[in-house]
Amino acid sequence: DFRFLVLYRTLRYVPESSQDKIIPDEDVLETLVKVFTALLVNDLGRQVPALSLLPTVGRRYAQLRAAELQPDAASSRSRQSRQVLLSPEEVLFRTLGFSVTRDRSSLPSAGTGVFVSKGFVPKGAVVAMYPGTVYRKHEPIFFQSLGNPFIFRCIDGILIDGNDKGLSRSVYRSCSWRDQLGPFQMSDVSWLTAAPQNPLAVGQYVNNCSYEKAANVCYQEFDVPGHFPVELKQYLPNIVYSHEIERKLQTDY
Repeated sequence: DFRFLVLYRTLRYVPESSQDKIIPDEDVLETLVKVFTALLVNDLGRQVPALSLLPTVGRRYAQLRAAELQPDAASSRSRQSRQVLLSPEEVLFRTLGFSVTRDRSSLPSAGTGVFVSKGFVPKGAVVAMYPGTVYRKHEPIFFQSLGNPFIFRCIDGILIDGNDKGLSRSVYRSCSWRDQLGPFQMSDVSWLTAAPQNPLAVGQYVNNCSYEKAANVCYQEFDVPGHFPVELKQYLPNIVYSHEIERKLQTDY
């Protein structure tokens, strides 16, 4: 279950999940595919072995990369700069017009927070994803939950463990390796490190509002459709705890 954070929205009562939609699911999906595609194209050199198993898909990304490197009215020096591998944060900035990063929170004793590090975030934009292992109501999470402030409860009772340390970290990595499909990763494990390949996967560090500062983002649930491109799933920062029962993957933004 991922959730996206949308700016300029305060906390409110939501009686049903169907009413918990600030922006349409289609817009969320479009944003994710747009960002993930840009990340893959930027990292195309490393992606070639896996994409060779999907020739048609691989050619499409190769064409996108070639289009990026086409010379224009700018100098050859500018072209060379485009050939350099960009950081995920820079890819996000060039794709959506802003980038976000983790840093010490401005709220007293709030630990780590999330900040807009570059650019401007328009109202209604997807700015982060809540990463972690997805647990349904009947699945065991007791030991992972002990002393864990990163357990997020969804409207339908599903839980997301966004802790990147300890037992939670081990469970996520194990489930991710379990679901790998040949060379294709079905989820992103880099959010467990200090250098996430999906720069949106920082939602667990977004702090609640305080009496002094109102909330400028809120959560919305989103079901990842079954037709989501397999080559882009490597950037999804969520994995289901139980593999044997197929279900739509929910995400929090």
